[in-house]
Amino acid sequence: MFVIRNVQESLKAIAFLFLMLVLACQENPSIKTKILQKETMKVVMVKPDPQKFETIINGKKVKLYTLQNKKGVTVCFTNYGQHIVSLFTPDRNGVFEDIVLGFDTLEGYQKSSGKYFGSVIGRYGNRIGKGRFTLDGTTYNLAKNNGENHLHGGNLGFESVVWEVDFYKSSEIQFSRVSPDGEEGYPGNLMVIVHYKLTEKDELMITYEAKTDKKTLVNLTHHSFFNLKGHGEGTVEDHILTLNADRFTPVDTGLIPTGKLQEVKNTPFDFTQPKKIGQDIDADDIQLDIAKGYDHNYVLNGGSRSASGLTFAAKVVEPDSGRTLEVYTDEPGIQLYTGNFLNGEKGKSDKKYAFRGAFCLETQHFPDSPNQPDFPSTILKPDETYTSHCTYKFGTE
Repeated sequence: MFVIRNVQESLKAIAFLFLMLVLACQENPSIKTKILQKETMKVVMVKPDPQKFETIINGKKVKLYTLQNKKGVTVCFTNYGQHIVSLFTPDRNGVFEDIVLGFDTLEGYQKSSGKYFGSVIGRYGNRIGKGRFTLDGTTYNLAKNNGENHLHGGNLGFESVVWEVDFYKSSEIQFSRVSPDGEEGYPGNLMVIVHYKLTEKDELMITYEAKTDKKTLVNLTHHSFFNLKGHGEGTVEDHILTLNADRFTPVDTGLIPTGKLQEVKNTPFDFTQPKKIGQDIDADDIQLDIAKGYDHNYVLNGGSRSASGLTFAAKVVEPDSGRTLEVYTDEPGIQLYTGNFLNGEKGKSDKKYAFRGAFCLETQHFPDSPNQPDFPSTILKPDETYTSHCTYKFGTE
């Protein structure tokens, strides 16, 4: 009887507490909301299958590598082109989604339509007009893989080669390779190191280094296609963008800079204050007509710096999920691209990637700098070390 009486008393106590909780929820609906959110919260983290990325290319092993911090932010890489295959971040309710476009298998990244998704770009990010440049009186002819122009390092750029993995830990990975003299038309043997670190502050910090044995050009960047709602979840036109740039470099019909620096004020290119990406994207403007949207280099201002000394470049907010992305760099420019050439490619989980279904923010020197004497130089000499830094910081609000 003693045991039965305690059980009965326990049940009465539980019933009393439940009644108090119900009354509290009626008086304060926010308590009920938080309880329901906690009950329905789930983690959506369908990671890529490592076996679908394991192969041998030109005698070199290709594998999948995963970084993860204590909060659960997760980045999955392949050493083929340093492609970020998946990047999981939480929304304001703690629900994780994969926010980069990509493919379920390595073959997706080997196709021309997917070769730049999430990859490292080099030797020269962006375009070089007419596919040529001159150094010390010698003219170098590059692959013309974008009409009559050279794009992202050529037909076999850094996105399409297997990189050595120097070291790999739970929160860091470093890749390296030597780009041989003459590769895609560039002079000099170029030793390149790219280091990624995922911090407990939800930052993905990218550091590039390069050295050459002959004067050459270098302009490295990263090319993830972001959609903060989740990959394949419609367009990014409702994302709110801020750019720390008062000027941009207008382009000709081949998307090659004209050499001018144009003020963004009173134009559709003004993102100095937070504005939806789609607000002016279809405005009557020749620059937008040429690119079918934004595909332009912005000239970064100075100003506020991160703890690591990098300049604030951009911030994107997705209102529904609350996800945010901030970009910091020591580069003079950043390319805004709004997925204007996406046309329904089938990506991860058979999702289709719609026109303007992603944005890219590529920190860089300016396009066609070798042929634009007034632009910051991209020349690297044998006695110098090229360095570049980019931090993508993820958060919510």
